[in-house]
This record gives sequence, C-alpha cells and structure tokens, in this order.
Amino acid sequence: MSLDSITENIDESVSGFFEPIAEWVGGVVFHSVKIAGADVPLIVTWLVLAGLVFTCWFGFIQVRKFRLAVDVVRGKYDEKDSPGEVNHFQALTAAVSGTVGLGNIAGVAVAVSIGGAGATVWMILCGLLGMATKFVEVTLGVKYREVHADGTVSGGPMHYLPKGLAERFGKNGKTLGKVLAVLASIMILFFGLFGGNLFQVNQSYAQLVSVTGGEDGVMGSSGGALFFGVLVAALVGIVLLGGIRSIASVTSRLIPAMAGIYIAACLVVILVNITAVPDAIGEIVERAFNPQGVAGGILGALIVGFQRAAFSNEAGIGSAPIAHSAVKTKHPASEGLVALLEPFIDTVIICTMTALTIVIANPDSWGDAQAGESIGGVTITSDAFATVLPWFPYVLAVAVILFAFSTVLTWGYYGLKAWTHLFGRSRTSETVYKSLYTLLAVSGSLLTLETLIGLADAVLFSLAVINIIGLYLLAPVVKRELNSFLEYVRVRKAGGSVETGGDPDDETTKATV
Repeated sequence: MSLDSITENIDESVSGFFEPIAEWVGGVVFHSVKIAGADVPLIVTWLVLAGLVFTCWFGFIQVRKFRLAVDVVRGKYDEKDSPGEVNHFQALTAAVSGTVGLGNIAGVAVAVSIGGAGATVWMILCGLLGMATKFVEVTLGVKYREVHADGTVSGGPMHYLPKGLAERFGKNGKTLGKVLAVLASIMILFFGLFGGNLFQVNQSYAQLVSVTGGEDGVMGSSGGALFFGVLVAALVGIVLLGGIRSIASVTSRLIPAMAGIYIAACLVVILVNITAVPDAIGEIVERAFNPQGVAGGILGALIVGFQRAAFSNEAGIGSAPIAHSAVKTKHPASEGLVALLEPFIDTVIICTMTALTIVIANPDSWGDAQAGESIGGVTITSDAFATVLPWFPYVLAVAVILFAFSTVLTWGYYGLKAWTHLFGRSRTSETVYKSLYTLLAVSGSLLTLETLIGLADAVLFSLAVINIIGLYLLAPVVKRELNSFLEYVRVRKAGGSVETGGDPDDETTKATV
C-alpha cells in the first residue's frame, strides 16, 4: 500500500468520524442571523462589541496611549530584576507570530472578493477596536500569571479566569473559574494541535508545491511531502525545546524581517502604480458605504471586513495573553499597552497593505473571484504582486512558509501551557506533548483533515465567549492596573523614585518626587 493511499484512508476515516461533530459545533459557534439581507455571524458581533465596549470604557486608550505603548516596547520604562523570561519586544513578536500568517495574505484577498474593496475600511475599524480588547486580556494575563521556581512563567485565560474570578467573587467565583480554566485549556490545546500546527504546515506545503511545478514538480510527490514535514517538525522541535526564550529569539528576528519584506513588496506595487492610488483609495472608501454587487449591501461589506479582522488578530480569543505573560515587568498594564500594538500591526498595517495592493494592481483573478469564480486567496494576492514583480510569487511562497513556521512555534508554546495546566508540568508530561506536536507537524504535509481543522476553528472561537465574559467581569482590575502604571510613568518622567513592594503581580506602588 502506497503512502498516498494510506494518508487518503486516514483523511476519509477522520473526516467521516468528525464531520457530524464539526457541523454541529460550527453551526452553533458560527451561527448567523439575517439582517438587511446580510448573514451576520454572532461570534463576530460578540468580538466587535467587546472591542467597542473596552474602547469606550478605557477612553480610546488605543489612541491616547499609542505613543506610550511604543515607548514601552523600546524599553524606556524597563526595571531591573523584573520577573519574567523575555523583554517587551520579544513578547510582542512572539504573540504577533501567532496571528500574522496565511490569513493576512489569503484571507484578505477573499474578504475584498466577497465584500468588495470597501471591506478594507471595516477591517481597519475592527482592528482598531480589537486593540482595546487585547489591552484588557493581556493586562489580566500578566496580572494573574504564575512565576515558577525555575523562573519560567505560565499565563493566559486558564490562569486569570480562576484567580481573577476568585479574587472578585469569592468561593463561587473560584469554582466557576476552575471550570472555565479547564475548558479554556482544552480549547487552546485542540486548536494548537490542529489549527496552529497541522493546518499551517499543510498550507505552507501546498504553496511550496504550487511554485515548484505543482503535483508533477520536485515537491509534489508523497516523498517530497514527507521530507517537508520532517524538516519542519525537526526545526519546530529544536526551537520548542528551548521554551519561550528560544521561540521569542526566533520570532523577534523572523517577524520583523518577513513583515518588512512583505510591506516593502506592497509599497513597490503601490509606487509603480502611484497614479492609481487616489482612485484606489477613493474606491475603497466609496465601496465601504456604497458597495456594489455585495450581498447585504453596506452591512454585507461591513460584516466581511469585521470577520476577516476578528479572525486575523484574534483579539478577545485569549491566546495572546499566554505569550505576553512571559514578559519581564512588574506592571501588568505595561504589557497590556504593548499588546494593543498587535492588532495594529496585524490588521491595520499588514491586512490593509494586502488589500490596497490588490485593489491597486487589480489582477484578473480578483475580478474573476468577484464575479463568483472559486479562486484561492493566495492566488489573487500572488497575481497582484506578479503584475509588477513577476518573480515575487516565489518570495511570497517563502513568506507564507516562514509566517506559517512562526505560527507553528507560537501555538506550540500556547498548546504546551494548556497541556501542562491539564496534565502537570513534569518533564515526562512536557516530553509527551512535544513529541505529539512534532509528529502532527510531520503529518501536516501529508494530511488535509479539513473537517478536523474546521472543528478546531469552531472550538477556538467558542473560547471567545468564555474569555470575554471574564474580561467584562475583571475590567475594574485592569483599570486599577492601568492607573498604577500611569502613576509610575508620571513619576519616572518627573525624575522621582518608585518603590515597589510585595508580590510583583499584586503590587502597591509608592511614588515620591
């Protein structure tokens, strides 16, 4: 029996078993209601509403404190001997690596094909709102993190939900929090194994095959697939063994470099077509409020843009606080401010650059997709670059692979923290997880498991329901942490001294000027 027939049988068996489960869970999580002719997914409404609420609650913090966030990333307010494993910049790039990927390249193309050019405006707005949600969840992640005896850190919704709810609501809150923590761990672990690992490897392999001669090319055989899977698994395993420090070391170099190359390529396309820029921007704005050929009109374009942004930056999902919790700081809100830059980078910059490039280049494949033809998002984006840079599809393939690799690394860490919360932090437990994770990376180039990946998406976004309820209940804690950090900043600027005593995650700050 050949390797192809074995993997085909596995795909069919897994799909047959999980398909009814995936359909039911997906139907619940991604349930849509018809409003003015447009399908409105309730989970997207839930995520966007949270961004709006927290934006108002914290007085448009993403605008008012944007410069302060940049200063914190630069290390301006660092303190010596702060608990944690990585600096602010490394924590940010590690978290960004978990969101920047195929969705920014292919997903955006799909969004502007379904929702028209105007979906770009709503994508930007959703990204801006998501900045406030990220601030809240990451502040809580650092506030209630657990610093272990060996200096390593564990954080995320599995920590701040039980600890925070117990602190605010006593015994009943503690019981509820423990239940929610277990559910959050299961959801993060499941998505990490299949959505953050297997799917990323599968899609990056598919892109590699497409630029190396297709199914008849050098990488199109089952042997080529196995080689690619083993190579990725080996690299992931090596980095994963080093923990968040090793992951952050890789992503802090990889993400800025790849994002820089990608944005530079977008700018080349834009500059070559510089005379078309005003018309393109005009079309984006006009189509946002007067879309043509979009189901549901303006609401349809809005929903498509919001959905792409929400699914891209994952604000409110609860995943990013796991990476951010490892930061070296005594002030939880300092990393919350750093985290609000994440949706800005992921959605406002990278997603917008992709959309603008497609609209300006206006490749034939985009027009065909808008007319209803089934064309992959990567193909549309690749064709847009190829109008100016015929060789860029090869660079894009490398970008997709590296973005996918960084996503696999970060979700490997997220999954590890969920695993150890469920099964303990012993060396044996961690070894079992890392072995399982690397084996799934190998199978990612051989198996599609579309049904299982669809289920993983639904499971992850069901976490948003639990997580955001917790964020609402714990928002007053975030407000106190923000005020504490702002007072610290005020004193530092005034040249005074700051004394911090007690538990760094439950600190009282005494400032003198």
